[in-house]
Amino acid sequence: MIRGLRSVLAWPPEKRRLMLEALIYLAWARVMKLLPFSRLKLTFGKPMTETPHVHDLAQERLIRRISEAVRVMSRHTIWESQCLVQALAARKMLERRRMDSTLYLGTAKDKQGNLVAHAWLRSGPIYLTGDQERRLFTTVAYFGTDLTAPENRKE
Repeated sequence: MIRGLRSVLAWPPEKRRLMLEALIYLAWARVMKLLPFSRLKLTFGKPMTETPHVHDLAQERLIRRISEAVRVMSRHTIWESQCLVQALAARKMLERRRMDSTLYLGTAKDKQGNLVAHAWLRSGPIYLTGDQERRLFTTVAYFGTDLTAPENRKE
């Protein structure tokens, strides 16, 4: 425990802030997951809309750092922080920075023939969460949030 705390304190302040933000949004997303799905999906974005697969190259480093923060912190929560919780947390972090993203939901059958679900998040060409497993699932819905569109900008 103390060794872990020392390593966290050794991180640069910017990385510590990003990790703390990821932890806060993972907690928020876990609470949101308690809502009925019909209400929860209203927070996902515009149904059946994908955002562009390109982005400003200057944003790529930040997108990758957000992805890392969510992935790292999700392993250290005392609550379940699986795919949907991670995707919602990462999406919220992108929204704070007015960056667009697409949330995907997919289904597949496990070895026993049971239906299983998965969620993953993409911003530009980068998959922030759920990338490795996404190829095993059939996409059944996707929700885009284009925060860079002119009608969404605050003047």
